[in-house]
Amino acid sequence: MLMTEDHSLLAHQALGRELTSKERELGNAMLKAFGSGEHDFAAVARLLEQWKIARPSGATGAWTLASLEQELADINRSLDQAYAQNGFGA
Repeated sequence: MLMTEDHSLLAHQALGRELTSKERELGNAMLKAFGSGEHDFAAVARLLEQWKIARPSGATGAWTLASLEQELADINRSLDQAYAQNGFGA
């Protein structure tokens, strides 16, 4: 499919802000983990720790299932707030 400039603008149509570099890094690492066949979030957290992926919140400590869930919830809450404030089309 040919992607025109108009189509490329739709890629982030539901975002009220751009993702941070750490959020993108986390997302890419999760895609890598899922792409390798891993779908268990506890195992994904262990891979994030093994790959030394920084937590987007800036929190320190090992990646665990609980910390992964918290990071994702925090990112989702932040994106929801930005969408409410800014609308879409970041």
